[in-house]
Amino acid sequence: MPRTAASTLSSPSSPPSPSSPSSPRSPSSPIPRIADRDRRRTSASAILRSVLEHGPVARSTIARLTGLSPASVTDYCARFTELGLIREAATPRPSGGVGRPHVPVDLDDSRFVVGGVHVAVPHTTVALLDLRGRVVAERELKHSGATDPYGPYGVLARAADGLAALLDEVPGSRPLGVGFAAGGWVDRDSGTVVEHPLLGWREVPVRDVLGAHTGLPVHVDGHARALVNAERLFGRARGSRSVLHLFVGNVVDAAFATNDEVHHGPRSQAGSIAHLPVPGGTETCDCGRVGCLQVELSERTLCRRARDAGVIEGVNPLHVVAAAATGDREAVRLLVERAGAVGRAARLLLDVLNPETVVVTEMGVVHREDCLAALRAGVGDDRAAAVTPTSFPDSVLAVAGGSVALDVLYRDPLTVSREAI
Repeated sequence: MPRTAASTLSSPSSPPSPSSPSSPRSPSSPIPRIADRDRRRTSASAILRSVLEHGPVARSTIARLTGLSPASVTDYCARFTELGLIREAATPRPSGGVGRPHVPVDLDDSRFVVGGVHVAVPHTTVALLDLRGRVVAERELKHSGATDPYGPYGVLARAADGLAALLDEVPGSRPLGVGFAAGGWVDRDSGTVVEHPLLGWREVPVRDVLGAHTGLPVHVDGHARALVNAERLFGRARGSRSVLHLFVGNVVDAAFATNDEVHHGPRSQAGSIAHLPVPGGTETCDCGRVGCLQVELSERTLCRRARDAGVIEGVNPLHVVAAAATGDREAVRLLVERAGAVGRAARLLLDVLNPETVVVTEMGVVHREDCLAALRAGVGDDRAAAVTPTSFPDSVLAVAGGSVALDVLYRDPLTVSREAI
């Protein structure tokens, strides 16, 4: 992948010597303050998010939606246009009064992409996403998990090669950066997979390794947090004041966002629910206890139970879904029971966090209405309406990886785009 030159938007000057309170500074020589930089970043984010959500949209409407002055909106839109993030829409809209028609602006999704890497237990998904979070290209790369002969560094190197191959398939696309997502304990700030027991990864410096291979900015996060950001930006949870996301695959974890902020906790350990106890559980966990949430609900357990029942022969959980689609009653029972258990687990989290919206990524719920009904029954009638399946049923892993980078872009669009360019 092409190496890009990083640059900064501006460099604050060194502050002059302090002055006494009785000698206020001249307003003609303001000192850059952290609050000023935060305000600029927040304003830029609000404007680009408004274009994402409402575009094509007039600048005057953006000013009304964000509470910013028309002059500020015009200035930021000019910068975004220069950077190639937005463009003027082809057809002006009548102003409704005297003067020239409004020329609305919209995202320019024709230039830039972000790379997405999601490492699951049996395979890696690499993808390119446009600025609207849509998958432009995607590829699945098999690996051997904890027994992969090349270890995590080989898995990441092959992921970088896969991204380069996808970029070759989409000529003219310019990558802004790479997002990486995985289950387990992922520390966003250090860019490290601290621990992923099912993969056998410990203290893997993903950001440094992928950055060295791609020459691009790399952003790292856990996949449940990545998906809650994707739901807020591009999915059904857009506009919700608080969102809980529950991911149920081979790894089971959760993420919670409120007031547009995802809770990470110290060293990004929030959302680890693998060892929550499941009443009536029968599976023995690696921790030595019986009935931990992840071992009860994981796809590995589903496949083992399906093999024991003669439903499938392999380890692919989609084969259980396929068997249910042909009318296999045992497959249907396994999927519906699992979805109901997921609903009861979600109910526990609902009682603690009380979110406005709950999004569940779970294979049966994605593919079958009876599983969605079982999920909502497990949650309970009083909160069932708040529960919805993932907005990305056909591309959830690709979206998870790419959304890590897109979330960073929409939080700090001027700095991120200038650095990448």
